[in-house]
Amino acid sequence: MLLLAAAAFAQTRPNGLYATFRTSAGDFTARLYEKETPNTVATFIALAQGVRATLSPTGELVKVHLYDNITFHRVVRGEMIQAGDPTGTGRHNCGFTIRDEFLPGLRFDAAGKLAMANSGTPDSGGCQFFITDGPMRSWDGKYAIFGLVIEGLDVVAKINRAPLHDDKPVDPVKLIKVTIERVGPAPVKKSKK
Repeated sequence: MLLLAAAAFAQTRPNGLYATFRTSAGDFTARLYEKETPNTVATFIALAQGVRATLSPTGELVKVHLYDNITFHRVVRGEMIQAGDPTGTGRHNCGFTIRDEFLPGLRFDAAGKLAMANSGTPDSGGCQFFITDGPMRSWDGKYAIFGLVIEGLDVVAKINRAPLHDDKPVDPVKLIKVTIERVGPAPVKKSKK
């Protein structure tokens, strides 16, 4: 019965691109803003699927499913959960940065915003990302939002409320895998004149 309900829900999703995060605390799914933030979404997908080279923790350039079997290494209670660092330290350099994609309509006005982490300077995001646990309006224009959690927001909240030592989880939740799924056709790209 549960499988039928899940399948029925998947069929009712609007056309678009989705990322499902399978974690040791449960699963959640985000709709990706591929039209609004195409470069950020493309980078995230390429890292999830292992088609973009990144620096390994030992400094080698490798193509791996970067988000498989890592942890939510940073949690700020009531604000966000963060992953994307294979070392689990938050200091990993993935070997590249991407340009910020800020749009006036994409704001940190609710829980579930999926955004690219950065070092605090413009265009410094790369492979680490975070999901908000509540509104964080002071972050508008500072981090590129590239998706929104549409299922499993309770899982994000559960990860955010786990025991912490400063902003480090005492027993970090594991991010097992990120799966990308498209519903319907890809959007038509406008030709350049």
